Amino acid sequence: MDDPDIPHHFICPISLQIMKDPVTVATGITYDRDSIQRWQSHSQNNTCPVTNQPLPIVPDYTPNHNLRRLIQSWLVSDQVPANYSSFQVKALAGNLIKNVNLPELKVSSLKSLVSLASESENNRVFLKEVGVVRAMITVIVSCYQNCTIVGLQEALNVVYLVRFTRDDTRSILSKHDLVIHSLTWVLDLDDEDDDQITTMKLHAIVLLKDIIHNTKSLVLERLNRDFFKTIVLVLRHLKINNLEHGIKEVLHVMLTTCTWPRNCSMMIDSGAVFELVELELGSPKKAITELIMAVLFHLCSSADGRAQLLGHAAGIAVITKRITKVSPKVDERALMIISLISKYSGTDWVLKEMVRVGTVEKLCMVLQVNGPDSYPREKAREILKRHSNVWKDSPCLDVTLLTRYTS
Repeated sequence: MDDPDIPHHFICPISLQIMKDPVTVATGITYDRDSIQRWQSHSQNNTCPVTNQPLPIVPDYTPNHNLRRLIQSWLVSDQVPANYSSFQVKALAGNLIKNVNLPELKVSSLKSLVSLASESENNRVFLKEVGVVRAMITVIVSCYQNCTIVGLQEALNVVYLVRFTRDDTRSILSKHDLVIHSLTWVLDLDDEDDDQITTMKLHAIVLLKDIIHNTKSLVLERLNRDFFKTIVLVLRHLKINNLEHGIKEVLHVMLTTCTWPRNCSMMIDSGAVFELVELELGSPKKAITELIMAVLFHLCSSADGRAQLLGHAAGIAVITKRITKVSPKVDERALMIISLISKYSGTDWVLKEMVRVGTVEKLCMVLQVNGPDSYPREKAREILKRHSNVWKDSPCLDVTLLTRYTS
């Protein structure tokens, strides 16, 4: 049996929510006290919202005790529905979205939208249908343009709960060309000893990841140097604070954007390679290591990226250490990085460093533990053959082991 609808006279005409403290105004209409007070506190709202008749300048509210008792009795009875109907949620959300544009109702309306989005997946679907994503993006962009964070946390929270689809992203970017700048601005906010701003940043990076993942190449081509500087700084901050979820989101953004040579160059200039090596030195979980190696592979396709990796004292060593220790994905990416370095940056120092940190021995191990036609084995053999004339003379290396698999 379906749950009964909420009695319409229990609903405040302004907030469209069940009234907690019903009061009747001079026109005979009953509202929730908090809602009508907020309405009248706005200088332009001196009329009754329902009848449009003038209200006294000095508020004159009559408590509706009978209605309040009825509501309280109904709330504790078994007639209360488990959920609002789709119509009620949409009507409530639509009214709240309108109220977001009223300064005195903005924050309370945003908080109500957060509550609705938090309640159920159905509510989140209904909210999307009435345009809540675009409305919240408008709030976020407005906060960026006016350098204010009033309502920012709530707007980010709503969009974080509802999330984007590919169609949402296209629609948003067609109407709000500042959305990426706005989310980047959030990431630049000073969050020292401020958990609320840290939460806003985490939500912003998730939303940025969704947009970047769903966007067209034209948007990726427009990203600027400041964007990548911010992304790298955020990665460093998340690493210091050990915020694993945020780290994964940042790495996804980096992986999606670094496939463009121009973006790759700006990312390298922002110090991304150094930060990725530092992050990997902390022995993160498998999923994070896989992302790190994937990004590093793209960055090391550039001479500047390889130079930055080699400039880190633990650069070659950390790549070498992960081979055969994490996952096949990591093995493949790590071997590709070693191959790029040995082929294009194989100076005497680099080749000696590969012997010193155990890279050559690890390559020989890959030859032994992988099948005859496997990619890791073929890549390891290719690298060893390339510099076998140098490595075979090393006193640190078993020559028979080296020559056995490269002949």
